[in-house]
Amino acid sequence: MKAAFIQTTGVPEVIEFGDLAMADPDDYQVLVRTGAVSVNPIDTYLRSGAVKATLPLPYVIGSDIAGTVEAVGKSVKQFAVGDRVWGSNQGLAGRQGTFAEFCTIDEEWLYPSPENVNDETLAAIALTGITAHLGLHLHGQLQPGEVVFVNGGTGGVGSAVVQIAKAAGAAVVATVGSLQKQQLAIKLGADYVINYREQCVKEALPNILKQTGPVNLWFESLRNPDPGFTIPLMAKRGRYVLMAGRDARPEFPVGPFYVNDLRAIGFAMFNASQSEQRTAADALNLLMADEKLAPIIGARFKLAEAAAAHRLQEENTLHSAGTLTGKIVLTP
Repeated sequence: MKAAFIQTTGVPEVIEFGDLAMADPDDYQVLVRTGAVSVNPIDTYLRSGAVKATLPLPYVIGSDIAGTVEAVGKSVKQFAVGDRVWGSNQGLAGRQGTFAEFCTIDEEWLYPSPENVNDETLAAIALTGITAHLGLHLHGQLQPGEVVFVNGGTGGVGSAVVQIAKAAGAAVVATVGSLQKQQLAIKLGADYVINYREQCVKEALPNILKQTGPVNLWFESLRNPDPGFTIPLMAKRGRYVLMAGRDARPEFPVGPFYVNDLRAIGFAMFNASQSEQRTAADALNLLMADEKLAPIIGARFKLAEAAAAHRLQEENTLHSAGTLTGKIVLTP
């Protein structure tokens, strides 16, 4: 089978595209014919070596997948040949990734695809959607009527946060970096949108909160968070959810934090259990089937162009190039 893989960590050009042997599914595994995959920042960190991990070599890159069941192990109970499925959390913990024509995946990491949702959509929402749902519901305990703030309301995770929070009955405030993205965030369901290219967030957000009330759940997606700005804007018993900024070392105002009974919650989706991720995936399926959730797809490539796709992701994640809105999707 054809696959995009690496034999050493490094720049995007270390990605090779060629033939690898296809692994047969064991008793509890499913062989998936790949329909679409997507790129996430974590994929580039693993490929570059920025996140240290013990990788099988050659290592097939990629976390997300959507496709069709080609074969099942004898003990598989949830799926049959011909079923459409999607999933994430591959390429981790010694597992091979998804950038291949066929992928052998444990059935616990796969979910049934809604009939009215295509493979590109499912691949693009997989990791980011599960991340957003875990942050809002498992960790953030979001309640109807609360105020949610998210930086980057049209990014991969941010756009999912906007839609999932809105579907849960929250008032949503988001930041974006252009007029086009501002219009897109409103279309996704954001009640208030700050274009940080034209407005000062530190001036605009407090004015918005005079109308909505303070932030109950702050979903931070920036690589350089600013707790000194965030914490005074939060409601009593508010939750400050952090899922980005591996190298950030900001000053933290302890006094305003503890006297308002605030909670700071850090999480990474790949630490969630299989059952926790399945709960999130089941909820996402319902939202997608009801057309209340859809990812933004900003670029499309073929699997053979995986190096170019990684380069585009890296330019935007690490260097703020501003040339990507939403997710990168690849097809065989």
